[in-house]
Amino acid sequence: MKRIYSAIDLPQAHLLAHRLREAGIACHVFNENLQGGVGEIPFTHAYPEIWLEDESQEARAWAIIEAFEQPAPEGSPWSCPGCGEENPEAFQSCWACGRERGKTS
Repeated sequence: MKRIYSAIDLPQAHLLAHRLREAGIACHVFNENLQGGVGEIPFTHAYPEIWLEDESQEARAWAIIEAFEQPAPEGSPWSCPGCGEENPEAFQSCWACGRERGKTS
């Protein structure tokens, strides 16, 4: 086994481990319960870690990790059909008037 990644928090570790497993790379998340020890041990020692079962998968795992760490691309903003306000792509309803995206009435 080989440690490949230290995550900032447990959700990030499990999301990345899931992506690795979906690609057929067996891995484990360790240090899941060490957050309570912060203060008694250095916080960097309490980070959740991802370990690979098979070290020969390291190159494939790094490709997945690099893609995982890339920020999500921002889409184009959209204009509300009701009030005309511009909204970020991720919004499903207008921040100004509350109208749902794509509804015309």
